Amino acid sequence: MKQDKLTTIAVRAGINSDEHHGAVVPALHLSSTYSLKGFNEKRQFDYSRTGNPTRATLAQVISDLENGSTGIITSTGMSAVHLICQLLATTDTLLIPHDCYGGSYRLFTYLAERGLFKLLVVDQNDEQQLQQALAQKPKLVLLESPSNPLLRIVDIKAICAQAKAVGALVAVDNTFLSPLLQRPLDLGADIVIHSTTKFINGHSDVVGGAVVTKDAELGEKLAWWANCIGITGAAFDSFMVLRGIKTLPIRLKQHQQNTEQLVAFLQNHPAIEKLYYPGLTDHPGHDIAKAQQQGFGSMFSFEIKGGEAQVRTLFANVKLFTLAQSLGGVESLISHPSTMTHAGMNLEAQIAAGIGQNLIRVSVGIEDISDIIDDLDNALNASLEVAY
Repeated sequence: MKQDKLTTIAVRAGINSDEHHGAVVPALHLSSTYSLKGFNEKRQFDYSRTGNPTRATLAQVISDLENGSTGIITSTGMSAVHLICQLLATTDTLLIPHDCYGGSYRLFTYLAERGLFKLLVVDQNDEQQLQQALAQKPKLVLLESPSNPLLRIVDIKAICAQAKAVGALVAVDNTFLSPLLQRPLDLGADIVIHSTTKFINGHSDVVGGAVVTKDAELGEKLAWWANCIGITGAAFDSFMVLRGIKTLPIRLKQHQQNTEQLVAFLQNHPAIEKLYYPGLTDHPGHDIAKAQQQGFGSMFSFEIKGGEAQVRTLFANVKLFTLAQSLGGVESLISHPSTMTHAGMNLEAQIAAGIGQNLIRVSVGIEDISDIIDDLDNALNASLEVAY
């Protein structure tokens, strides 16, 4: 699907669909319940946990953008992750990357410890590890590309083909890129997961999640579970995300333009030990990212020279960047994965995933690029003044 077509889908979500009053913008339906036409005569919607007009509009546009059949809107990104676990029985195996988002890792490991399913954690860029894991015939394989926080890239198309050969379903967390920059269903995946809190909403004022399936029957199954366990998204949250998604195409352009300039500036900065960004030609996953993505996104991470003292100094000296969880908003955010986003992983798991104490993750906003560069440059220079 052409990028300009995706832009139109995002902007036109629900526009001019009101048949009652001719409202251009889709209405916000806050009603928790809906009347029946008569005895045992349900309308399209009967109870908002099960179905809501505003949420349905959001589900449709995200599904359309991902080229899927069914969209399911959940209360948070983690409830979207939890939802796909409903596909697993106690004898089934889930295969996950060793460097996935810390919240996902925590959920999977604790559920596996309770015996709800079996868990395999491997480096999916290690072909031998991956093949050994697939040989155990997992029911579900989770991919995260680019990974959080090290921006590792896996070949989605290749792994999907390998997974299908052993009868596994494949789910891809597409939060870092959004469907405008990557569409895993077109690469062979069965399920796409989003934290709509991030780029899709883009304004850091609502939390939510989404699951999109390629197959309608699988989508119906997951929608049933979402209603059953009560994790569907609220109408107002859906309304806010619908509003945010209309500016996603133009926001992403500015996000990426700023990121490219910031990364270029930081490449030879004396305070940085190592830079992780798939847009760099020396990044190990650059060629794969270039082939399967429509852009390199606006997330990157780096290892700062030194240790905790330098990390603390950096965070104490940023003025424009905000030290906070989350990502994908119009404002620039900076975080320390080990103690923040990936605190749910024990130190041993963090080390195995390559997450060091000097690793910093950056979500580049859409502020003036000179202000962004100056702020991070000043903070990094301050860290250099601290004795090792």
